[in-house]
Amino acid sequence: MTGRAWGVLLVLCGAIFLEGIDVAMLNVAMPAIRADLGLSTGTLQWVMSAYVLGYGGFMLLGGRAADLFGRRRMFILWLVVFLLFSGLGGLATEGWMLILARFVTGVAAAFMTPAGLSIITTGFPEGPRRNKALLVYSGTAAGGFSIGLVVGGLLSAIDWRWVFFAPVVLSFVILLAALALVPRSPRPDRTGQGVDLAGAVTVTGGILLLVFGVERATHVPAAWTAGTIGTALLLFLAFVLIERRSASPLVRLGILRNGSLVRANVSGLLFAAGFFGFQFIAVLYLQELRGWSSLQTSLALIVIGVDAILSPLLTPKLVARFGNARVIFGGLLLASLAYALFLPLGADRTYLAMLPSLVLLGVSFSLAYGPLTITATDGIAEEEQGVAGGLLYTSFQFGAALGLSAVAAVNIAATDGTSPAALLDGYRAALVVPLAAALIATAVSAFGLRRRPGGGAVAVANSVRRPDLASGNVSA
Repeated sequence: MTGRAWGVLLVLCGAIFLEGIDVAMLNVAMPAIRADLGLSTGTLQWVMSAYVLGYGGFMLLGGRAADLFGRRRMFILWLVVFLLFSGLGGLATEGWMLILARFVTGVAAAFMTPAGLSIITTGFPEGPRRNKALLVYSGTAAGGFSIGLVVGGLLSAIDWRWVFFAPVVLSFVILLAALALVPRSPRPDRTGQGVDLAGAVTVTGGILLLVFGVERATHVPAAWTAGTIGTALLLFLAFVLIERRSASPLVRLGILRNGSLVRANVSGLLFAAGFFGFQFIAVLYLQELRGWSSLQTSLALIVIGVDAILSPLLTPKLVARFGNARVIFGGLLLASLAYALFLPLGADRTYLAMLPSLVLLGVSFSLAYGPLTITATDGIAEEEQGVAGGLLYTSFQFGAALGLSAVAAVNIAATDGTSPAALLDGYRAALVVPLAAALIATAVSAFGLRRRPGGGAVAVANSVRRPDLASGNVSA
């Protein structure tokens, strides 16, 4: 790749690193936020879920906006919004203020992330160069999450508000670099095309209601939960009907005929549900039951960050030899094993006993995340790369929100009292959720094993040639 291509990739990696570090820092700061603002477990869960709901709920609209209004334009505009509302989160004095700031920050990420991903997928030709760029990109995201665990522990030990102020500084540096390095591109031809607001409203409303229904299941009558989830399903049905009739659909339904894309999205949704749900319970277990500090918890979980090393170094070799489908299947199988090994949780379990699960989870992330990204965007037309990226990240964030909601609901339902034994019962019950999600994801990914090694990574022959980042010309 040329120096210019590496420069652009570095900026985009900086943005996904920002997203990873932002989520991880908040993850370990949750107990400190709860103590300072006096939040309940349900409200605390919504501090996390507000971000992933905004992220997942608006991701499809964000991906479509990148295709319609220009990827560079959307990337820079929403990076500014991310910067502003991250800072406002640090000024929150009430739970609702923090939840609102996190929701808007998530919306900003929903527009920024698919724009950045589509700059890569349209700038690098399908094949080894794009795969390498995407694996570096996913490895950087993993690195951001790992570093965020430690930095979050350090900052929350000083004051949890710095967990929100620190991303402001990083966002500003990335913004300056993006303005200098990411080249302008011609304004996309939007003749006969528009923004499908009706589709965006219905799918976002469906996601919000579905997660809200799961989260409130233990606090309200069963009829209320059924009504909420039923309304969410009706909104999803309305979304499908709108997309079938729209002249400029938010998501062209024909794209869902791509089996690899569908498997990648379903597997990604379930994998994220398990991963984020496990992290939520692990942090509560270590800090609230075991009494570990934020920094101790951060250092304990940092071994998950082995994925930051393996993603760019080992995963490309495995993909080249075995193909994306087999590598994804192996990663999801390891995630299932990691959660199963963590289940025999005790009040005095040693860190050495927990370590195999944490290491396996890091390895599984490195094997699954990057190849899922490749599979979800391979063979998709250039003008729909933003939508393809939006679908994948919608699945990741939707899964994360559902996972957080499900483990919080199960934890609350299974916790009878405040004694250590009661807390432990709640944690054990909640940990079944990540295991079930990982096992189902493994079963779904198994259908992709019937394809030949290499999968979509080599499926597109030299039938289309266009300018690309690797040759120094950018079609962003």
